[in-house]
Order: sequence, then structure tokens, then C-alpha cells
Amino acid sequence: MKKSVLGKGLSSLIPNYENIDNNTSKTNKNNYIDIDINLIKANTNQPRKFFDEDSIISLAESIQTHGIIQPLIVSEKDKFYMIIAGERRYRAAKHLNLSKIPCLIVEKSDEEILQISLIENIQRQDLNPIEEAHAFKNLIDNFNITQEALSKKLSLSRSSVTNKLRLLKLSNVVQDYILNEEISEGHAKILVGIKDENLQIEISNKIIDECLNVRQTEKLIQMLNNNTSKKEPKNKINNTYITSLKTKLENYFGTKVSINDKKNKGNIQIEYYSPEDLNRILGLIYLNETN
Repeated sequence: MKKSVLGKGLSSLIPNYENIDNNTSKTNKNNYIDIDINLIKANTNQPRKFFDEDSIISLAESIQTHGIIQPLIVSEKDKFYMIIAGERRYRAAKHLNLSKIPCLIVEKSDEEILQISLIENIQRQDLNPIEEAHAFKNLIDNFNITQEALSKKLSLSRSSVTNKLRLLKLSNVVQDYILNEEISEGHAKILVGIKDENLQIEISNKIIDECLNVRQTEKLIQMLNNNTSKKEPKNKINNTYITSLKTKLENYFGTKVSINDKKNKGNIQIEYYSPEDLNRILGLIYLNETN
């Protein structure tokens, strides 16, 4: 379901996107033209930062046999053409030393280019969670977009955007583990609730060395918390259990949650940022009550 929604979002940004019919002939049926490969440049704001060399070679072999099935989407920038979608095809074409590549030229702003590139990668499930998080942050920081607006533009839930952004709170070492697919996004969602970066790294190494799944990781953190609680004063609030619970609530509500615990009493604060956001949160609470 999500893919079809993203497809509509992409076609709204690229009017002819849905009409791509695998025809790459020089008749320019869909306004395609063959562009000199030396005039095509990769997008420096491309959300995807890591390209598997073996997959590029495999794609190159396919292109050598069948040709480039789907044209690149590019935008003209300073006498060059910046890639909006299709960098893997571009890299494979360079590997084959092709002189020209079929392209569809569109006129788009820098913000639209980043949006389109991000949507295409999400639709193809090509992005690592950390790459997605950095792309979301780039749009928010550089184009003055709120999380609410971004979630609508990308046809994602607000909580999905929030949870991705929270991954950037992890230590750089743990983020690298995620980028290299040594630990999963499920592991990361648990680790992000731990403020101590050294402890994040220590647990991550244990996950990798012992091949722990998400459930086993949760049990490990609970055990560490139990061992810590025996050494710490009973009135110490900021323990791993409260942090883990806080993380689960933030993942569920898609917003910041505060738990104030004092001698087994306290309160839970759930933040909202607009009337629509409040109604969304209330809907989640009511949904839980009806179930």
C-alpha cells in the first residue's frame, strides 16, 4: 500500500513519471533524449550514500544485454545535468563506458530534487535507515520543513519520520554499524533510548559478536538494568527500564515523551506541536481504549 502512495507522490512531482513505458528509442516518445554521459553529474544531496559495487556490476551486465530499460531523470544545472533518479544506472553505464544515456529532463528546485530522490529511494527500499534519517534532517534543516509537513510530502506517518530522526542521536560508531548492516533498525530503536554512548557501543558489539536478535537485546538491557539497580540508590530515576519504556512510548506516539518518576509515583507527558498533532495522539489513545 505504501509503495502505491509514494508512486502517486512521485508522479505529482514528475508529471510524466507514470508514463515511463520502457521505451528508450530515439523517437523521444516521452520527451527522452540521449545525453552525453560526460555531461551528467551525480547529485551531491543524493540520500543514498553507499552503493554496493557487486550490484552495480550485476546491473551493468543486465544493461549490456537488455539496454537501459528506464531512463534517468535529470535536471539541467549550469550546463550539466544533475541526476534526480537513476544513479545506479548511471554508475553501471560508466562501468560499461557507454557514451550516452537516455534521460528525461525536468525543471525542479533543489528542494524538489531532494524530495524526488528521497521518494524514489524509499519506494525502491534502497535506503539504509541512517541514510533516510540524514535525508529527512536535510529537508527539515535546509528547506524549513516541519516534521508534520515532511510526513505529508513523503506519504509517511509522522511517527515514522520522528523515529527515523531519533536514530541520529546514536553514537557515530553505532550509526556506522547500522550503515554496514551489522545491526538492524530494530536493534537501533532499542539502543537510542540509552544515553550513554559507551554503553550503546558496548551493547552493539555484544549484538554483533553473539548474533543477538531484538528480543535477546531487550533482555540483555533489562538484565543490565537489574544489575545496575542493585548498586544504585532506589530513588535514582534515570535507569535503563524507564529509558526503554520512554523509547517505546515515543515510538508509539511519534513524538517526545517524558516520564517523571518519584518513589514509584509520577506522571507521563506527551508533547504535541499543533491541533492536528494533538488529534492524532488522542486518536491513538482512543484506539487503544476501544481495543
